[in-house]
Amino acid sequence: MTPSPKKRLTFLLSLAATATFLAASVHADNETPNKYASEPVNEPEFYGSPASSISSGVSVPAGMSYLWTSGTVPPVINKDGKTIYEKYGDTKTQGTGILKEIEKRLKDKGLSLSDVIYLRVYVAPDAAKENKFDFNGWFEAYAQFFGTEDNPVKPARSTIGVPRLVSSEWLIEIEAVAVYPKKPNN
Repeated sequence: MTPSPKKRLTFLLSLAATATFLAASVHADNETPNKYASEPVNEPEFYGSPASSISSGVSVPAGMSYLWTSGTVPPVINKDGKTIYEKYGDTKTQGTGILKEIEKRLKDKGLSLSDVIYLRVYVAPDAAKENKFDFNGWFEAYAQFFGTEDNPVKPARSTIGVPRLVSSEWLIEIEAVAVYPKKPNN
């Protein structure tokens, strides 16, 4: 049974539309530049705005080993302190103390802050700041260790305001992720 002329025309038009769509798709794919590097990533690559104090993201090549720290809390700066500020300090002081502790832990594993690719930071409200988060205090502490002449690395980072930490005396807690450098000839 032969299809009617109207059905043949409908079939041919839909066939032509499909062919046109496929040809346009292939053409568009050939003209769209690849967003990913054509060369393999051999060491961690940080990307984002050069003006930002943090990276938007980090590419880490396959086969590299990571070190993840648990949440690190502020060290006691004065065990006889009567207030949280005397005992642990404000957010900036606590953040600075934590980053120094993380730096020590990394050194024990053969790493440094320049190997850090990611930080997750929890900031609690500060009673001395009308129970507001002292993000600026944290940013000032961070700026002493990252994006500096000594350590130009700007890790990817999340900073999260939380209602409180495990101890009401802590204003900040930090987790770090570092990557072991590849050994030569690897």
